[in-house]
Amino acid sequence: MVPPALGPHGDTPAFVRAAEAQIGKAQPGNHAFVLLEHGQVVAEHYQSKGTAVDRDTLFQVASLSKWVTAWGVMRLAREGRLDLDAPISTYLTRWHLPDGEFNEDEVTARRLLSHTAGLTDGLGYGGFGPGQTVQRLEDSLTHASDASPGKDGRVRVGTTPGERFQYSGGGYALLQLVIEEVSGEPFNDYMRREVLVPLGMTRSTFVLPPGETNFAQSFDQDGKEAILYNFSAPSAASLYTSAADLTRFLQANVAGPDGASPGRGVLTPKELAEMRRPHAYQYGTEVWGLGTILFAPNKAGGFVVGHDGNNTPAINTSARVDPATGDGIVVLETGDPRLASDIAGDWVFWNTGNPDLFMVLADGQRALPLLLGGWIAILGSAIVISGLVVVRRRGRGSA
Repeated sequence: MVPPALGPHGDTPAFVRAAEAQIGKAQPGNHAFVLLEHGQVVAEHYQSKGTAVDRDTLFQVASLSKWVTAWGVMRLAREGRLDLDAPISTYLTRWHLPDGEFNEDEVTARRLLSHTAGLTDGLGYGGFGPGQTVQRLEDSLTHASDASPGKDGRVRVGTTPGERFQYSGGGYALLQLVIEEVSGEPFNDYMRREVLVPLGMTRSTFVLPPGETNFAQSFDQDGKEAILYNFSAPSAASLYTSAADLTRFLQANVAGPDGASPGRGVLTPKELAEMRRPHAYQYGTEVWGLGTILFAPNKAGGFVVGHDGNNTPAINTSARVDPATGDGIVVLETGDPRLASDIAGDWVFWNTGNPDLFMVLADGQRALPLLLGGWIAILGSAIVISGLVVVRRRGRGSA
């Protein structure tokens, strides 16, 4: 097999040098890179245009937010305050799914987490600029005024729940509402108290506090400074977190060197395993767990998991971890629409020998900005699909 572009398997210094070189050649912007092996940081690299960035600089991480939000939902389930398989309407008073031809009672938290609830919004949020009024969450659920181009923007049940995978940012907006309804407090307050702070992610927030100065400027692909948007559903699109905090998040997915259990008491190892179990399929291929993308088979019968994020004009983020080894990667950047995912995808191949599902699809269509707002809809290449199935079958055989 031809070695991947970012170095031969097992040669960590070579991979790090190649990744840093790739970042160095990128469009001008802000970049943070962290590599973990066996749960420990083995390399860090930061590059900036304008105000310097470091390990504590807050980046807006777009759809990567969903993975963290999923921990908040699972935390409610662990406490017995939410049944993952109960009708989601059980928990709603401020807004309800509109009536339609499909059974709304089959929409559950489990299906919302795995994008199998039959929602057809296809969101994708564009956000609201500084000075613009942010649409109320309930109004956004009814019809998002900042829906990404070509998307329906109405959170409604348009196909049979549980039947197939359909990416839905609106589903995570609905989960944000559920968290607020069940907890009785604002989404960010709950997430900080129950998830972020207990995991040591003390810098992380879904609402950038007034006066915060150490946050990454956004840049477009021409290196021009761009605005950062605000969102009705930060649960789906607008976690602000740092390389250091995301490193702690990846570390929380595996056992700690001091005997700390996976989940760090926020979740249990059993609950983490359930999040990594395949819940959504396309063409017989496992694609999604509960809040997690299943990027590639690892060598222990499971998957490298995590999430990517992408937002206009050029925000791209990635965090991926192999739960069997504690190996992981964090890449946060502005100024390039897919550099973070490219490097993380190369890392998956370098680390496991298996092609990264997410990047196979992206390379087949060269349309990563669309992937996170309904990417399964662009699986138009039969060659890519058939090749992917073969890859996965081989991956199972070597696991």
